Amino acid sequence: MNTPLDTVSTTPASPAPASPTPRRGSNGWLWLLIVLLIAGGGAWYGWQQWQNRQAQDRAAEADAGQRLEALGERLNTIRTNQEAQNRRIAQADTTNRVLRDELHGIGQRAALIEDSVSKLADPDRHGAQAMRLDETELLLTLGQQRLQIAGDLEGARRAYALAGGVLDGVDDPAYLSLRQTLLQETAALKELGIEPRVQAMAKLDALAQNLSLPPERPSAAAPTLAPWWRRAFGTLIETRPVDRTVATHPSDRAAALAGLQLEISLARAAAERHDADGYRTALKRAESWVRRLSAPSPSQDRQLAQLRELAALPLSLSVPTLGTTLQQLRQLRTAQ
Repeated sequence: MNTPLDTVSTTPASPAPASPTPRRGSNGWLWLLIVLLIAGGGAWYGWQQWQNRQAQDRAAEADAGQRLEALGERLNTIRTNQEAQNRRIAQADTTNRVLRDELHGIGQRAALIEDSVSKLADPDRHGAQAMRLDETELLLTLGQQRLQIAGDLEGARRAYALAGGVLDGVDDPAYLSLRQTLLQETAALKELGIEPRVQAMAKLDALAQNLSLPPERPSAAAPTLAPWWRRAFGTLIETRPVDRTVATHPSDRAAALAGLQLEISLARAAAERHDADGYRTALKRAESWVRRLSAPSPSQDRQLAQLRELAALPLSLSVPTLGTTLQQLRQLRTAQ
């Protein structure tokens, strides 16, 4: 017997309600996507801001660099201008120093001129007479120097003649003896005649023009009197004595004559510059060339005697009384 407890219910179960879990999951993904979008947008905005700030920093650095370069250039310009100013200041100091020295020199010269004018205006000094005496002393000094240094006898004579003319204008009796001494010294200069240096050069020129030594020519009878071996081999062999120093070949004679002319020219140049040692040495060498050009003969002896006579000539004047007038004039002026 079937009891109600044993009855098995076969009624189908009612369907369960739908689960809400999937809807919650889709919303979570949505919120996550929104958060990611917001985070990405914030990151992109931050990155843009960081890029802008970096660009601004770079622009600021470039601007600062340009300003530093401009400041450096301005500093260099200021330094250059300062150096130029320092140079100008140094040049101005040098110019001022030079001008100060020149001004000091002008002051000294003005003082000397004032002193000279005051001395010339002094009635006790006889200004015109002092000027004549100064001119006389200057002319005597010039004449003495022309004769001693340059050997200019004519110049010395003219200077002494001018000094005599100037001294004639001095009417002070104290200078009467000075005028007499000047006349004696002028007369001594006139008695000297030709200057020895000019005379020696003239004689050298005449000797150089007269040096025409013809070459020695063998006589016509020499070939007939020559030995047989010379007549046979004379065209092939030339024999000369070993101890003979006379030049016989035309080229040797031409060279010897050129050497003689050269020595005479050197002697003339030495005489012109008052070189007595060089003058005598050149004439001594000329004697050897004369012996080379000709054999011992009266003509050679005359030429050697001429060379020795020329070597003995003085090249400078010897005036024992030269400078006596100048010395006496200075003594008289010092005493006064």
